[in-house]
Amino acid sequence: MNAWPIMTAAVLATTLVHSDDKLPVVDISKQTDRHVIVARGTEKTYQGHPTTLLMPDKKTMFCVWSTGHGGPAGTMARSDDTGLTWTRLDDEMPDGFKTHRNCPSIYRMVDPKGTERLWVFSAWLGRRGSTGMPSIMSDDGGKTWTEQKPLNFPCVMTFSSITRLQNDSYLGMYHLRDSAVKVMQTVTKDGGLTWSEPTVAADVEGKDPCEPFALRSDEGRELCCLMRENTHKGLSLMMFSTDEGKTWSKPVDTPWGLTGDRHYGVQAPDGRWVIAFRDKAKGSPTASHFVAWVGTYGDIRNGKPGQYRIKLLHSYSGWDCGYPGMELLPDGTIIATTYIKYRAGKEKHSVVSVRFKLGDIDRMLDEGRKLK
Repeated sequence: MNAWPIMTAAVLATTLVHSDDKLPVVDISKQTDRHVIVARGTEKTYQGHPTTLLMPDKKTMFCVWSTGHGGPAGTMARSDDTGLTWTRLDDEMPDGFKTHRNCPSIYRMVDPKGTERLWVFSAWLGRRGSTGMPSIMSDDGGKTWTEQKPLNFPCVMTFSSITRLQNDSYLGMYHLRDSAVKVMQTVTKDGGLTWSEPTVAADVEGKDPCEPFALRSDEGRELCCLMRENTHKGLSLMMFSTDEGKTWSKPVDTPWGLTGDRHYGVQAPDGRWVIAFRDKAKGSPTASHFVAWVGTYGDIRNGKPGQYRIKLLHSYSGWDCGYPGMELLPDGTIIATTYIKYRAGKEKHSVVSVRFKLGDIDRMLDEGRKLK
């Protein structure tokens, strides 16, 4: 395989796996002024698997995560200044939240009457005889929280994507493992209080589709679902729906640059998508680190490489990183949050945010090309 030379200290080049996959990589992982530590790991405490939520005021953010790899929930933090500083809310959580386990995910849903609710779903309860998807809920903007009844949906992980549909229902997607690994989906019409019986969205022979992330096309008429492929023998997977998720196309390979675990993204003001994940692309110089792919919906839909990748953070423990929260501020700032072993040494994983604007990354890439 051929490789591009390194252009600058900030701009790396990807090893070419296919002739059409020439994606440069802009490395901002060492620019620590972009970093915010949400929850610092210690020699004894591992902070893992966060998701984030930016409220409509575009200032208040929430972050939830596990303690330990897939371990107990119970942790939450709030920021009142767009994620620059954080206050822990653990002591304000319901006691039962500490018994919830594995990758809590936070979402905001609004029911047909206009009532806003915040939800934190987890995979399962650490209680005898428990079933899947316990949750806590707030109907006062996150000031107070109450534990809810589990949904009783068997799963490996809870919802990794909840998407508002055109009829104001919400499509929740997750995965389970029975005879095979499958992507499942369910719909709520009342803002998360009740959900339809789950159905299979993706079941691919010889592959393990999981950790779905649904995004909408520019004109709004199509949904795309990106999926981790857990055999890691090839590329990630994607499928498309033109009927609001009622039916999906046969899953196919993503472009090489989107190959990774636990995709999540935002659409920048200029229309480009920025999708973060753990890099699992074969031949990638940033394999197993926290990266983001930049490109258009058309690039995804047509199987094109995209524009470039960003190395967001360096993992000092290999593959164990990369479950992201992604938020977009009104000024175009993107906040990518993950769990990662942030430094070499004895400290375990921390929850860390990276802040950037695409215009800055574009300029870094252009400067690197001029110096090449």
